[in-house]
Amino acid sequence: MSRQDVNRSSEMEVFARVVELGGFSAAARALRMTPSAVSKLVARLEARLGVRLINRSTRKLQLTPEGTAYYDRSIRILDDIDTAEREAAAGATPRGRVRVNTSVPFGLHWLLPLLPGFLKLHPGVSVDVTLTDTVVDLLEERADIAIRVGPLRESRLLARKLGESRTVVVAAPSYLAEHGTPRTPADLAKHNMLGFCFSRQVEGWRFRDSKGGIITVPPVGNALVSDGEAMQRLAIAGAGLARLARFHVDEDIQASRLVPVLEDFNPGDREAIHAVFLGHGGQLPARVRAFLNYLVENVKL
Repeated sequence: MSRQDVNRSSEMEVFARVVELGGFSAAARALRMTPSAVSKLVARLEARLGVRLINRSTRKLQLTPEGTAYYDRSIRILDDIDTAEREAAAGATPRGRVRVNTSVPFGLHWLLPLLPGFLKLHPGVSVDVTLTDTVVDLLEERADIAIRVGPLRESRLLARKLGESRTVVVAAPSYLAEHGTPRTPADLAKHNMLGFCFSRQVEGWRFRDSKGGIITVPPVGNALVSDGEAMQRLAIAGAGLARLARFHVDEDIQASRLVPVLEDFNPGDREAIHAVFLGHGGQLPARVRAFLNYLVENVKL
């Protein structure tokens, strides 16, 4: 492939990202380029083709008919290139970098402890791990795999289930000694319930009521945190009640740092844990497929 052909495929990728993300700045962030570099590349592409592809305004970008046709064709070409590379890599020795985005508790309790074994098994692979409880866009973050806890939203992503974990409401012995132990969900009105500062699929704490139905109690308290690990630390420090995955607090319960409460009203909710990823035609790079298989084989929840 000539240098000109390589440049053309790169131009197509940048142009497609501008269209998909709705602007030069968003595309620049996703591609780790500057907005001016993206803008210049699109302008250079238009000059070479002799047509305007995008009508620019201060509020939004709008494709011209020529731009729409070029985008549609570019997507097909880029997909063909991607498929060819994935098919070539399918039988190859895993090599390259795997970018993984995971929730903080799963990352600390499962992923990071398993990582040395994977790297020893696949010396040609390196792994970039980002820990955050915020749901990220794999395309925008350029991640290969994300670990999602809880119900999966409808999307183009493929998923492999790693397991599931029961949820439990816990508090430190020091908190219970000072504020008392809640005996029913109604008692929570007198307690400090720790919450998260990001949107969740289920916004409240679920309990069984006296008739066997399900009630949801919104967490009302004086502290919001960004991830489960921070909530666990706050609970251990005696700041309030927390609702967390059982795998996250099992060691704390066994060591009496945390005490389960309201277990008679626990509906037995279990949060599924999935590895989600982008797939084209069922093909995955060998490095990504190897990492997924390793997780499925070694995560025991």
